[in-house]
Amino acid sequence: MTEKEKMLLGMIYDANNDSALIAERMACKELCRNYNDLRPKDMKGRESLLHKIFGSIKGGILIEQPFYCDYGYNIVVGKNFYANFNLVILDEAPVTFGDNVFIAPNCGFYTAGHPVDAVERSKGLEYAKPITVGNDVWIGAGVSVLPGVTIGDNCVIGAGSVVSKDIPSNSVAVGNPCKVIKSITPIQ
Repeated sequence: MTEKEKMLLGMIYDANNDSALIAERMACKELCRNYNDLRPKDMKGRESLLHKIFGSIKGGILIEQPFYCDYGYNIVVGKNFYANFNLVILDEAPVTFGDNVFIAPNCGFYTAGHPVDAVERSKGLEYAKPITVGNDVWIGAGVSVLPGVTIGDNCVIGAGSVVSKDIPSNSVAVGNPCKVIKSITPIQ
């Protein structure tokens, strides 16, 4: 089994000694660099590059520069997606965003993690778990979403939150660790 297959299956893998994974990350970093170097008013060029980077984009998208990701092909974005400055997506596992997702500045979505065991960690081993963000979600400034998390539909995640566990639909959640503080009644 290749290191990439292990990565995509959520197993422990070695990303730093696998030439295929290194090449894929470098290619994506070049595309991200090109994206970040575009003039802000070059909206067509920006959108075109995002379509080259991401696995799938279903509709309108705007990501303010700078933006960074590791592979790109593991990112799926729904319709009407907006992210402000300094979005980071470590997409070793799939990262899926629904429709109408709005992300404030300085947010990170991190599918990658490292073993707790110091010996394994010092070898550079890691694992990845998918992140899913539902429809109609607003994520405040400085939020970190950790491996394996699902955020349901119609949620608001407060600024500075560290989301380490699933957040159910129709919730306002805040804090470190992020916890639901209020339910939202959807407008009919």
